[in-house]
Amino acid sequence: MDNKQDRTDPSGMAEVVERNIRVLMQRRQQEDEKRRPNEKLADAVTNFTGSMVFVYLHLIFFGLWIVWNLEWIGLKPFDPSFVVLAMFASVEAIFLSTFVLISQNRANALADRRADLDLQVSLLAEHEITRLVSLVKAIANKMDIEEANQPELDELARDIRPESVMDTMDKHKDKRM
Repeated sequence: MDNKQDRTDPSGMAEVVERNIRVLMQRRQQEDEKRRPNEKLADAVTNFTGSMVFVYLHLIFFGLWIVWNLEWIGLKPFDPSFVVLAMFASVEAIFLSTFVLISQNRANALADRRADLDLQVSLLAEHEITRLVSLVKAIANKMDIEEANQPELDELARDIRPESVMDTMDKHKDKRM
């Protein structure tokens, strides 16, 4: 009984799981390679600004600016009211938030694609399971097995329309609001 589906690699995972992981990783790499230059820049800026190196650089930069302009190190202040520092920080915040939003928009688009794939796979699995329940129920009826006449099996053997599920979810959501 050594068929291809039963084989596992030394890690204990089925061959199909390994294959799926490879395919998903290749797809992610292809998606990364398809990014436009502006998306790559936004991702690079977002990755850097989300790092501790960025925090340390800002602590040093702002700390020196403040210490210098408070005259704690004996140098003549160039921004005694910290207006320039505030303007610099504000402009930086505007640009950084824009880069973060660009990266988030791209990540959301990828997440939406993956959610659509998950939904399609779930709908296919639900359809296949419904067919299997119908088939098993028919076999059980043919063999006069009493458990085949349970009302919940009839319910499980019915196809469920996704739009009906979504409408019911919306109805319940509206009741909560």
